[in-house]
Amino acid sequence: MSNHNTIYIISGPCGVGKSTVSKEVARMIDRGVLIEGDLLNAMIVGDSELSWEERLEINWNNILSLTRNVILHDYNVVIDYVVETELEWFCQQVSDLNVQIKYVVLTANETKLRERLHQRGDSYLIERSLFLHNEFETSSLHRLYLLETTDKEPLEVAREILGNVSILENTRPSNE
Repeated sequence: MSNHNTIYIISGPCGVGKSTVSKEVARMIDRGVLIEGDLLNAMIVGDSELSWEERLEINWNNILSLTRNVILHDYNVVIDYVVETELEWFCQQVSDLNVQIKYVVLTANETKLRERLHQRGDSYLIERSLFLHNEFETSSLHRLYLLETTDKEPLEVAREILGNVSILENTRPSNE
C-alpha cells in the first residue's frame, strides 16, 4: 500500500473531552494539524438570518476545505467536532485523496458528562449533551465507533485512539 495521510475525526457529546483529547492526538502524531469545528463555527458572527442548518453547512464546508488543503500539503488532520449525519458526506468529499479515515465517538456516562459541563461552566449544554449521548449510543453507525472515557485521562484516551485499530477502521459508510 502506498503512503497516505490520516484524518482522525473525533466526535461525541458536549463535555466528553473531544477538544482535550483531539489536542493530545494532534500533538502526538507526525505533521499533525488540529481543526476545531467550534472555533470555525465561532468565526461566523452577526448571523441572525442564518438557520442552524445553514450555519452547520457552512461550518462543515470550512472543515472540508481546511482538511483538503492540509492533506494536499502532506499533513495528517485531527478534526474535533460533533458528527451527527455528516460522516458519509465528508468521506465522499475526500474519497479522491489518498487518505485513511479514522473515526471515533468518545462517550462517558451521564453523571460524568453533567459533572464535566458543570465544572467548565457550561451547564446550559447538559440537555444537548445528553441528547447527543443517546443518539450516539443508539445509532447503528456511531455505536460501532464508541470509546468509553468515563474513568480515563485525556492522554490515555489519545493513546488508545492512536493504538487501537479495532475501534478505528478506515470507514466508508454506506446508506443504512
